[in-house]
Amino acid sequence: MHASSGAFDLLQRWLASITALQGVADKTIEAYQRDVAGFIGFLSNHLGGDVGKTKLSQIKITDMRAWMAHERRRGVGPRSLARELSAVKSFFRWLGEAEGIEVTAPLATRAPKFKPQLPRPMARDQAKAMIDTAELQTMDGWTGARDAAVITLLYGCGLRISEALGLNRAAAPFGETLRIRGKGDKDRIVPVLPAARRAVDEYLQLCPYPLDAEHPLFIGKRGKRLNPRHIQKVMEQTRMQLGLPATATPHAMRHSFATHLLEAGGDLRAIQELLGHASLSTTQAYTALDQARLMDVYKKAHPKGA
Repeated sequence: MHASSGAFDLLQRWLASITALQGVADKTIEAYQRDVAGFIGFLSNHLGGDVGKTKLSQIKITDMRAWMAHERRRGVGPRSLARELSAVKSFFRWLGEAEGIEVTAPLATRAPKFKPQLPRPMARDQAKAMIDTAELQTMDGWTGARDAAVITLLYGCGLRISEALGLNRAAAPFGETLRIRGKGDKDRIVPVLPAARRAVDEYLQLCPYPLDAEHPLFIGKRGKRLNPRHIQKVMEQTRMQLGLPATATPHAMRHSFATHLLEAGGDLRAIQELLGHASLSTTQAYTALDQARLMDVYKKAHPKGA
């Protein structure tokens, strides 16, 4: 796409700068590149020919709306379009600072409205049943203990599945806390419940493989690092047996961890740190759910006032 090389060169410079300065995760960089490259591709057709600094500085609100309409016609939903617009705005914000380009119109463009999807946590007894029943999905005792240990970490420590399966043998036996490397290579410290320590210890006692410190903590039958898909499948089987909804996923265990902490009076900012959320707004999705539940309790307690 030589006609748009000016804009694409700027795109590469922007990606290089945020990679170096902000330590953004590879997947985020890939998404930024895809979203902004798609926007530049649209502009080359919409405006005709070369898109360089001059044309980028002349972008109007009408051009931005034309791009958004084009994306909606392609079948892009409001949530995905909001993400694309966020990437485009970040690019223009950098252009304004690095190149002195006029960026008022792109930054003033409003994202499409969408109803945020609230996470659906499981009740405490459901989370416990999930852990207990997951252990029974395989014939080998050690693999059942392994699956239960992984799911216990998702619920007991609020880990992402990638974080739990990314642990190496050197991390165990666990102490009172565990250092987790999360998104964007950011470290955080999470407390470890006795139940999680016991579950991992039991798995290691039963595991037939000798694991050195640098080996993965959770391994498959061939001795390689366990694939996340395996845990997803185990939870699929388990939720069908328990009659739980399709929302009972590995990530739901993490949501349950946060919600149950909130219900017990946990501080939202502390929970944000435990989850490794970069933004408090991400964590606040749980408070809306919590308030909805409180209103439900209130209505049941005061039927006349409802």
